[in-house]
Formats: sequence, structure tokens, C-alpha cells
Amino acid sequence: MKTLIIDNFDSFTYNLYQYCAQLGATPTVVRNNALTLEEIESEQYTHIIISPGPGTPEAAGDIGICGEVVKKITNTPILGVCLGHQIIMNELGGKIVRAPKPVHGKSSEIVIDTNSPLFSELPKKIEVMRYHSLIGSREKLPPTLRLTGETVDDQLIMAVQHISRPLFGIQFHPESIGTPHGMKILENFLSS
Repeated sequence: MKTLIIDNFDSFTYNLYQYCAQLGATPTVVRNNALTLEEIESEQYTHIIISPGPGTPEAAGDIGICGEVVKKITNTPILGVCLGHQIIMNELGGKIVRAPKPVHGKSSEIVIDTNSPLFSELPKKIEVMRYHSLIGSREKLPPTLRLTGETVDDQLIMAVQHISRPLFGIQFHPESIGTPHGMKILENFLSS
């Protein structure tokens, strides 16, 4: 599993790298401004992960090549984590808004769609670790994405999946110890 991790200048990126390597993938980390779409396509990656990051999905300087990857690479499985998830929603026509409350290092219970390949073999409710102040708007969920996870207490979007492409977004951090099923979620992604 030749896996590209696009680094949005985030300290969690190498945790994702370690998890992927433990799962048998061969991950490569490249900064979001250090490669082109042509270079990505020529490497024939089996999977792409778009990392968390400190920026906003609307700012081209914060997301580098990520928007183009979401729009133009349609057959390779892609997983967006936190900022990566927001990039997917934004690029496909959704709206990113301020979260009701910023959360940085907060554990939340979420309800997931266990029919999604990403959440296969998991319980219907799981604990996840969140670090974000922006969130995808439920009212502006793009028609090409379906909701696959939301917080139990206030129904905030925590996961989406494209209706016809292997494209997944998760607002939470699977690489955090505060997400006990995080390794399984990444394993499911790498099996897709």
C-alpha cells in the first residue's frame, strides 16, 4: 500500500505516518506546497491521506495542492482528516463555518454509519478526539457527500463519504490515543 500523506504543516502528521506504517502501508509524507498533481499521479499511490493543519480550507496558501487532489483524483481512495475533511467539504461545494464551541483536545461520542467501509466492524457509537474551531455546515452538505458520522450531543458533522468515489472525510483525529478505534478506521481505509 503505497500511501501519500499530504502534510498541511501539522504536528499530527507523523502520528498518521506511524499508524499507517504499523498497518503495513509504505507511507510517504510530502508538504502540501512541495508537489504537483502530475507528480502525485505519476507515483501511482494506492491511497492518499490529507492531513490536519492549522489553516482554513478556503485559503489557498493553507491547503496547497489539496483542493486539486480532491477535485481531480477520482479513483484513488482519499481520506481527509480534520482540515483535510474540511477541504473535501469545501471543494465539493459545502460550507465551512465556526463551530458552536472550539474544541481542542476534547473527547466526544459520535454515532457512525457502520455500513460505510470506513467504519466497518465498529460499534454504532465510538469515542473520538477532536481539535477544531471550524466545522462543516449540515445545512450546506454537498449533494455528492453523505453524512456517516455525527456527534451524539449536538449532531455536528464528524464524518462524510462521497456517494460514488472512494473519498472519505473525518473531522476527528484517528491517530490520537483519545480515539480508541482510530487504528481500525485507518485499517479500514487502507483496505478500501
